[in-house]
Amino acid sequence: MAILATQFAKTTRQSANWGDARKRVLASYREWMRAAPEIQAMYSVPYPVSTIRTRIRQEFERNRFVNKLSIVDVLLLKANADYQETLNYWRGNSHILAYFNEQNLQGDNKLPSNFITGFLQGRN
Repeated sequence: MAILATQFAKTTRQSANWGDARKRVLASYREWMRAAPEIQAMYSVPYPVSTIRTRIRQEFERNRFVNKLSIVDVLLLKANADYQETLNYWRGNSHILAYFNEQNLQGDNKLPSNFITGFLQGRN
């Protein structure tokens, strides 16, 4: 399959209002969800498609409560750039698998509650 560098490129634009931004975010989310099986096959990800989709959802949920339209536009720009890089196979397997590291996942064990706990765990 020949890869066209501009196949997944999108022009940069600002959202007119919150309704427009919502439509753009949902479209980006759907693109990522539809691409999960292809990402698994291209990068030989050792996780099922459901795990990949869960991780994609976590990344979108992380920015769910952003309340500035300009920041949403920047996040959409980054999501589109990541999507293009991923599907054009411009990333390495290590870049994709880094999303599944235990330290990158959101949760109670992400950061220690205080300095001493982190020091004793050997975390910087």
